[in-house]
Amino acid sequence: VKAKLARINDRVDINNFGRQPSPATLAMNDIAHVTLSLAQPIFADTYDTNRATGSFILIDEATNQTVAAGMIEQL
Repeated sequence: VKAKLARINDRVDINNFGRQPSPATLAMNDIAHVTLSLAQPIFADTYDTNRATGSFILIDEATNQTVAAGMIEQL
């Protein structure tokens, strides 16, 4: 399913696990809470319920490179 990064909600500071609200960008290996916009509905669980259907990877369609991996959590 095609997806776009709709919003970077916050970035996690790995030194103290604090949250940095609304960063403009993410760097390699950053951990963040994001909102994705999907081209069509998908079936998904939260990661703590089912690891197989509660995780995902994002692949750049131009290069076929993996650009992100994520876990789904309930809001």
